[in-house]
Amino acid sequence: MNMKRIKPGEVSTGVLHSYMLGAIAPRPIAFASTVDKDGNPNLSPFSFFNAFGSNPATIVFSPARRVRGNTTKDTLDNCLETKEVVINVVNYDLVQQSSLSSTEYPKGVDEFIKAGLTPLKSELIKPFRVKESPVQMECKVVDVISMGDEGGAANLIICEILLMHVSEDILDANGVIDPNKIDLVGRMGGDWYSRASGSAIFKVAKPTGKGIGIDALPEHIRESSILTGNDLGKLGNVEAMPTEEEINVFKEQPGIKKILEVHKRDKKELEKILHQNAQQLLDADNVSEAWKLLLSLE
Repeated sequence: MNMKRIKPGEVSTGVLHSYMLGAIAPRPIAFASTVDKDGNPNLSPFSFFNAFGSNPATIVFSPARRVRGNTTKDTLDNCLETKEVVINVVNYDLVQQSSLSSTEYPKGVDEFIKAGLTPLKSELIKPFRVKESPVQMECKVVDVISMGDEGGAANLIICEILLMHVSEDILDANGVIDPNKIDLVGRMGGDWYSRASGSAIFKVAKPTGKGIGIDALPEHIRESSILTGNDLGKLGNVEAMPTEEEINVFKEQPGIKKILEVHKRDKKELEKILHQNAQQLLDADNVSEAWKLLLSLE
């Protein structure tokens, strides 16, 4: 593929910013609630945000300096003054109001009111929680790291979670957050968002031991023109290939036996059919059967 080269410093900050946001996505949204030293509330979303540890429980978000005008945001100023912030998560039901709160209202304007959201008193800190958010995290600000004084420069606000509030409505029968119930959204580039529920979410099995790796796959599998990198990744995640006995038993199944018999004189066509059927099995996460089918060629 042809690659476009984007070197920071050789393009404008705005252009670089656009490429970064388009490429580093989807990003979770920190709906940050703060107060200034006089107790005036502020509420604003930030997608430069993620979790970085659980002991202590550490999250980091960044209210970057504005590219236009090179000014700082009220959220940053408030965090420096009070050392407290509530991070509320943004789900699909909340995304439009969250976006509205990002409007550059004059200092002192209450975004809770503008966005039609309900301030909820926190237990351990002064900033309010967003009642409509399914997860609210009361945090103390541990440190603020400035990455520069030019427009677009990051201000890394390192927070420790003191108390989490999790809606029971988003929990499954085991008390774990259900991705379909929480229905989170992620920030993309430009005006685009993503919705992390329904058909948009999928599982990837974590390696349970030492996968054999793609390099250990037989050549006709590794060099397949049909199987994708994801397919090969699933195959390489097993600890051992099926045994010869398992393959022989598999080949005696009527449907498999017929395929092998009909196409035995045309090895390329047989390989193609086996790889296509194996891919369907892999799509259904039936890795063991896919392995046996692929090795039936040998």
